[in-house]
Amino acid sequence: MKFHIKTYGCQMNERDSEAVSMLMLRHGFTKASSEASADIVIVNTCSVRGKAEDKALGKLGLLAAGKRDSPGRIVGAIGCVVQQLKGDIRRKVPGLDFAVGTHRIGTLPEIIALVMDGKGPIIDTGEDRVHESNLTLHPEGGISAFVNILYGCNRRCTYCIVPAVRGHEWSRPATNVIDEIRQLVSAGVREVTLLGQSVMSYGRANQVWPESHRSPCGFNEPLPRLLEAVDAVDGIKRLRFTSGHPSGCTEELARAMSELPSVCEHLHLPLQSGSDRILEMMRRGYISNDYRKAIECLRKRVPDIALTTDIIVGFPSETEEDFDMTVRFMDEIGFDNAFVFKYSPRPDTAAAGWHDNVPAKTKMHRNKVLLIEQDKRGLAINGRLIGQEMEVLVTGTSLRNSSRWTGRTRSNKIVIFDQIGGCERGDLVKIGIERVGEQTLYGKCNE
Repeated sequence: MKFHIKTYGCQMNERDSEAVSMLMLRHGFTKASSEASADIVIVNTCSVRGKAEDKALGKLGLLAAGKRDSPGRIVGAIGCVVQQLKGDIRRKVPGLDFAVGTHRIGTLPEIIALVMDGKGPIIDTGEDRVHESNLTLHPEGGISAFVNILYGCNRRCTYCIVPAVRGHEWSRPATNVIDEIRQLVSAGVREVTLLGQSVMSYGRANQVWPESHRSPCGFNEPLPRLLEAVDAVDGIKRLRFTSGHPSGCTEELARAMSELPSVCEHLHLPLQSGSDRILEMMRRGYISNDYRKAIECLRKRVPDIALTTDIIVGFPSETEEDFDMTVRFMDEIGFDNAFVFKYSPRPDTAAAGWHDNVPAKTKMHRNKVLLIEQDKRGLAINGRLIGQEMEVLVTGTSLRNSSRWTGRTRSNKIVIFDQIGGCERGDLVKIGIERVGEQTLYGKCNE
């Protein structure tokens, strides 16, 4: 039986799909060359924003309806929308053969086997998390890998559905994380990104280090200690972690980012709004000056750090004054990139009960303004890199021009450059930057 996975949502979902794919292969299933040739189609769903949820449900609806023309095809859903809707998902998408929530995706091969045996449809959204060993598998031949270190979130921001669909925070034992990364690096992986919904909370909710462990550099906080231990893995070249929170931008973290050679000079640190009133309504746990101090702490140790962020426009009661505060604050911080989202109410959140009183046209306008401003900012920041030589991790040929290579800098910027003899995926090369775009750098190899 051949399977295909369609993924919506964040890097956590990407990593879940990757692990599920490897589980399926281990259980004797094979990957389909395309969705059309698949006997089993799995949609990994996202419910963080209404648009992502609608896309996933729409896709599932089309697939379920299409079963009339593909007798015997199995269609199912996994992920956050399933965990949110539970049994109601079959009312929204009649004809689903299975639906598996975020805590139970490690059981997917067994569930599909039951469906194939005529025992479906099956809905499994149990709260008991499947043992993590089911979710640490990775595909062969990768040069970069995501590694989960923290599941769930305890923050309860008023707009966010993640705690409802991902559960309470639970951090993986540091020794398990390090063992997984050692295996990845021995298989040729050069860059690892540590994942957590609020990654800087690692080790706060449960013990992650043996009492006997001592940090060679004198770190006391769990995340800097983990960064130090991963940096010591022989062969690792680059280490990243996402997504951050200003409360985690401590002196120890800044020191770790400055002193540990593999830790990259880039951090994704969601802001969401530059208005203190809106931030307090969002229950983010900080105001703009707290965010400003977090950035100052990081830049004191890592002056060239590249910062990216998330912004929500049109949050309930957001005024033009609130929005202008966001525009000004983004310019003050000088973000290298920003991901801007229009607010949409999510069920099981505090904000869902508030009047969504910012018109759709206003949300769209504010969204466009921030994107235009960010393009200007990105172009100016990147322009300062012209003439500099940057280390690039080669990821492959350019999608738009197969005669050129593409890769990423330590600051996570995309670089396009002319192909060079003997260059392969996974190589670290020195590229002289000759011109830039808003999000992309262009250059040539100086080696």
